[in-house]
Amino acid sequence: MSQETGPEATPEGGTGRTVRPLDEVDRRILDELVRDGRTSVRTLAERIHISRTNAYARVERLLRDGVITGFRAQVAPEPAGLGTSAYIALTIQQNTWREVSAELAGVPYIEHAALLGGEHDVLALVRAPDNAALRDVVLGRIQGIPGVLSTRTWLVFEEFDGTRTPWA
Repeated sequence: MSQETGPEATPEGGTGRTVRPLDEVDRRILDELVRDGRTSVRTLAERIHISRTNAYARVERLLRDGVITGFRAQVAPEPAGLGTSAYIALTIQQNTWREVSAELAGVPYIEHAALLGGEHDVLALVRAPDNAALRDVVLGRIQGIPGVLSTRTWLVFEEFDGTRTPWA
């Protein structure tokens, strides 16, 4: 029996396959692709010292298994015209998270949102052109969503990236 189709139980909504653990070569591939997602398979293979066929097969498996979820450009907010960033914490009515999440997905300038356990229920990262647009997002759009009881806003003064690849 292959490692991908073992009899292990999968979480509800899973694919019915088990995903094999990452080995050192997989981790090195991920590290290289996180650093530069435009790296060619040829360059990737050279940097990791494996064949192109092996590199291609491993990247395809990492994509198929959902370890790699896509490739995208990283955009610097300020030069792109989004000079005001803030984290917005939401407290919502119990059992409204599905509806609130669906509404938040359509709010402009929300880059990321997460459901939380703790004092607040949702945390959203908003990147807006200016304070007036941020105000409209928070007071007009987010607070107007049925189920949202309150919000709390933290302005971002400066940002930096931490270690992105714990497997490196």
